[in-house]
Amino acid sequence: MINNNMNPTPQPVQETPAKVPDEKSGMSVQGHIKIFDPKSGEVFVNKRNAIHYENISEAMAYSLANKGAAFISEMHFGNGGTTIDPTGVINYLPPNVKTQNSDLYNPTYYKIVDDSSSANMAPLNNKMTIAHVPGTVYTDIIVTCLLDYGEPADQLPFDNSQNTDQAYVFDELGLKGYNSAGPGLGKLLTHVIFHPVQKSLNRQIQIDYTVRVQTITNLTS
Repeated sequence: MINNNMNPTPQPVQETPAKVPDEKSGMSVQGHIKIFDPKSGEVFVNKRNAIHYENISEAMAYSLANKGAAFISEMHFGNGGTTIDPTGVINYLPPNVKTQNSDLYNPTYYKIVDDSSSANMAPLNNKMTIAHVPGTVYTDIIVTCLLDYGEPADQLPFDNSQNTDQAYVFDELGLKGYNSAGPGLGKLLTHVIFHPVQKSLNRQIQIDYTVRVQTITNLTS
């Protein structure tokens, strides 16, 4: 009698492939601006802003590589973001964030907000702080800028100007990166257009500018 079980046909071995992380991630950068009177609490502007994604991606790379350039350094103010027709309707221009050399439409004033800079004359009022909650995938850069009573030096005494083309009737604002060649020469990182707000001698204006950097990922294992 032949034992058919002596030489069984080998069965193919089913191998389970090793799990490889599927890392498809990205970065999201969002901005929000609040302009208000720190004494009265009156809020003039409270809205999101536009990000210049090309320039801010370069700034993030420079910062991660510790190259000492392109980090947030200045807050710039301008008055070229809107026009007002004869009926009083405000027309808003689009944020200027398309090319590397983008700028405010008509910059008229700036403040240094890097509180580690020796050129910052009031680092307690014009500064940047970092806010992060452990376990979350986002971190906020909070940029604070105070336009004090005497700033700018040649402003009008009262906030009742009917001339929206006046230099310190602001309707646009942006953050710029550091450039060793001098102030104002860094690249525009953000830009926001809003209804005109006058800075005058009789009041302070504070700007709280939040830039949120968030990772977006579907990392699985």
